[in-house]
Amino acid sequence: MGSVNLTSSLENATNGNSTVNNVIAVTFGALILSIVFLLGVPGNLFIIWSIMARARKRSVTTLLILNLACADGFLMCLTIFFIIYLAEQNWIFGTVMCKLLFYLCNTNMYASIMIITLMSLHRLVAVMWPKYLTACTRRRTVLLVLGGLWIVVFLLALPAVIFRRIEKKDNGTENIVCVTPHGYPNAVFQYTLETVVGFLVPCVIIVSSYVCILRRLRQTMFKRRIRSENLIQAIIVTFFIFWLPYHCVNIVQVAAALTSDETLKTKLDNIWQSSRAVTSALAFISSCANPVLYAFAGRSYIKADGLAFIARLFEGTVLDYGARRNHQNRDVIRL
Repeated sequence: MGSVNLTSSLENATNGNSTVNNVIAVTFGALILSIVFLLGVPGNLFIIWSIMARARKRSVTTLLILNLACADGFLMCLTIFFIIYLAEQNWIFGTVMCKLLFYLCNTNMYASIMIITLMSLHRLVAVMWPKYLTACTRRRTVLLVLGGLWIVVFLLALPAVIFRRIEKKDNGTENIVCVTPHGYPNAVFQYTLETVVGFLVPCVIIVSSYVCILRRLRQTMFKRRIRSENLIQAIIVTFFIFWLPYHCVNIVQVAAALTSDETLKTKLDNIWQSSRAVTSALAFISSCANPVLYAFAGRSYIKADGLAFIARLFEGTVLDYGARRNHQNRDVIRL
């Protein structure tokens, strides 16, 4: 599930005019990022190690999970800069790092959701059109798709480089903040792009894919509980929990920038300014939630496989539906 741009969360916590500029907010933000760092770094590194060292076969699923873990793990390593930013309430890393760090945050956000979308499409093809699965999962095809995905991700994240800049706080101090100007067109373009391309479109694809998958599986002769069903539902629910509030605030902020009604603009500004820090933190936590989710889903493998249980879980998600269609007397289909 991916990570988020910490732009507004840190701006609210470090801007002198913000309603959340206080010791409690700064301490809370630093605590969340510290927990994210302590859980996210070793968790994602463990996933990478499990796939690289313990996976017996490199399926499409394992390659996608590997890319997702690399993106999340790399972002988790960057949280130390943001912890320092919150603690100091001052951007001490210069303009280049201001643009680069937030660019990498945006890169992770887009990469995470697009990789999850590819996972859903892979499962959709496997269940609905199994005869095309072999053509879609050839090594060359998969590598080209992943390469194209990262190129698109790097391009989509460019607004962070274009719009991000350092400014002095407007509260009379000499402290510096790393910000994206809130007004039109900067905020409107960046947050609209994030919400439409980084949430709405992938969300429609993911939900539609899993609805089709579950409907098809329930139309078969399998009457017992499908092993993958809980994991699929958990992926969807977790995705919504972490990302929906953040993008709702994006919409509010864009509406505030576009409206000409001063009264409405004031109300909308109050809403997004008071909510941005919390929703950004929730979305950021998503990058350390994946290892926890996988560990919970793979708990049945722990006794038999030990430290290799994550690798066994990912191998267990490989679906060759076409090969299994003639074996419908089995109780479990592995997605």
